[in-house]
Amino acid sequence: MFPIIRSICFSMAALGAATAYAQVEVKDAWVRAAVPGQSGTGAFMNLTAKDGAKLVGVSSPVAGVAEVHEMKMDNDVMRMRAIPALDLPAGKTVALKPGGYHVMLMELKQALPQGGTVPLTLILRDAKGQESKVELKLPVAASAPGAAMHPKH
Repeated sequence: MFPIIRSICFSMAALGAATAYAQVEVKDAWVRAAVPGQSGTGAFMNLTAKDGAKLVGVSSPVAGVAEVHEMKMDNDVMRMRAIPALDLPAGKTVALKPGGYHVMLMELKQALPQGGTVPLTLILRDAKGQESKVELKLPVAASAPGAAMHPKH
């Protein structure tokens, strides 16, 4: 299957709003900006698997360690932990967002200034156990792209 890329307000098609690979659609992907000396940051996106899959890994050349993390309340304390895999149920969008599931980029090798891009590879496993990789270039921003246009009420 050929990748489908639809661009949004970014100038490069690789920064598209929706990209479909191996029957998984990636939308609204971005990485939070990081200043020099900052050791970690997060990457966020919406994933929809046509036939169901698992996100089993992630990597990026800008980080020494990249993991899928979960944040959740535990006895009134917000806790974050790495998870070995994230289920992507068939046809349901799974949000990787601040305060929930997300990609954690740690041991950053460089600053990630707003307006830049970050290469990120998602490793997916389908129901048959076949693995595939999704190569992305995510925009770096201080907050989710479009967030200022949609204030919370």
